[in-house]
Amino acid sequence: MLPTTNYPLPTSQEASWQLSAEAITIRIRWFGLCVGYLLVNVIGDSPERPMLNAILLLGAVYALLDTWWSFNGKVFLSRWPLFISGMEAVFIGLLCHFDKGIDSQFQFYYFLSLLVCGIRHSPTVTLLTLLCHVASYSTLAIIESSQGEVNVLDLEFLLIVILMGWLTWAITALAGLLKETGERLGEVNEQLRNEQALLEQRIQQRTRELQQSQALLVQQEKQAAFGLLAAGIAHEVGNPLAAISSLVQMMDRRELDSYMHERLHLVDEQLRRIQGILRELVNFSRPASSNVVACDIHDVIEAALSIAKYYKRKKGRTIETRYAAEVSWIETVKDRLTQVVLNLVLNALDATEEGTTLHISTRSDDRWIYVEIRDEGTGIAFEHLPRLFEPYFTTKATGTGLGLFVCKDIMESIDGRISLTATSANGTTFTVSVPITPKPTGGRLEQTGDRLVETQPSLRSAAEHGAT
Repeated sequence: MLPTTNYPLPTSQEASWQLSAEAITIRIRWFGLCVGYLLVNVIGDSPERPMLNAILLLGAVYALLDTWWSFNGKVFLSRWPLFISGMEAVFIGLLCHFDKGIDSQFQFYYFLSLLVCGIRHSPTVTLLTLLCHVASYSTLAIIESSQGEVNVLDLEFLLIVILMGWLTWAITALAGLLKETGERLGEVNEQLRNEQALLEQRIQQRTRELQQSQALLVQQEKQAAFGLLAAGIAHEVGNPLAAISSLVQMMDRRELDSYMHERLHLVDEQLRRIQGILRELVNFSRPASSNVVACDIHDVIEAALSIAKYYKRKKGRTIETRYAAEVSWIETVKDRLTQVVLNLVLNALDATEEGTTLHISTRSDDRWIYVEIRDEGTGIAFEHLPRLFEPYFTTKATGTGLGLFVCKDIMESIDGRISLTATSANGTTFTVSVPITPKPTGGRLEQTGDRLVETQPSLRSAAEHGAT
């Protein structure tokens, strides 16, 4: 029984070449078998027809096995090419012997075998195959010469041997050229794939940059429009409020009973409160400053909460703060960090129902200050997590999908981080991480380049009040 073990090929490129060559080989073998059956059963009149058909049947069985292995992406007997060559030499010699000997038309099988071997195997294997076939053909000639039917030095015999040698040389050169061309094409294809992958990466990078620019532009346009609206409201409402406040103060100077003075004080306080609200709106809507200042992280949180308290979804919800006692100061762009905290607070309020509590806490380690904002909502769906910080991605019916994206961009611009640290059916937690800056000791902060340095320790630092 013939061994059928198939070993892994040395490289993927060599395996691809062998499979391609195997496809050609199978076609050549089936072509030879079909011609052989025609020669034996249709054209020829050899008295050894049953024996020839039996030998051809054996060849057909081998061709079927080879075809089956090829359909499964393998090469039959890939590690024993010389065994195949020897088997083919014996197979062809037997066909010629039982047909017409050295004059048999099955001589062309030697050429087909050399052609197949040259396509599939190395020049060394092809040369050894030539020697096997010459030995087979010579043995056939010697047998007939001993019977007095042919001379070994006959011109036809020598011509067949010379043609087999020439075919071996030609097919070896052609196969080498094809392999070299295939290798070069493989290298070019690999280079093209690398260039394509690089181009796709650059396109994705440029697309992300364009999306970021568009998102920031939309955010800036929204803030600019909000600023114009707030400024207009402050102007239109501020002037009547100032006039009303002046009238209230003038009336308060008159001699009135204590009840009226008390009521006028209450009116003046409410007017000042309205003016404070307008001032906060105008301050928040003005273009964000890019100045780096030293500030307390808790002041940043309180500034964001002072704006969030006017948000309509705040109704019926409680905001609970738990600040760490010893949290270091930070040196950052305060307006931008306030915008990040405010956006996370508003998102948390959107995600919760009335009667729930929003928890804000701070903690720190040697390098970072962490602000954790935890809501009691229903959490974020698992399939949405990979796209959470992408621009224009939102699950809100009226959302723009820019909030978290802008927050991430702001935190990266100030060397900070923002991340989703927990989400479940019981709520979601976002964590903002800001690098620690040593707390001022009492000197005054002055701008040096893009950072603040402390000077004149005899003066009380204005940074303790959240200003430069």
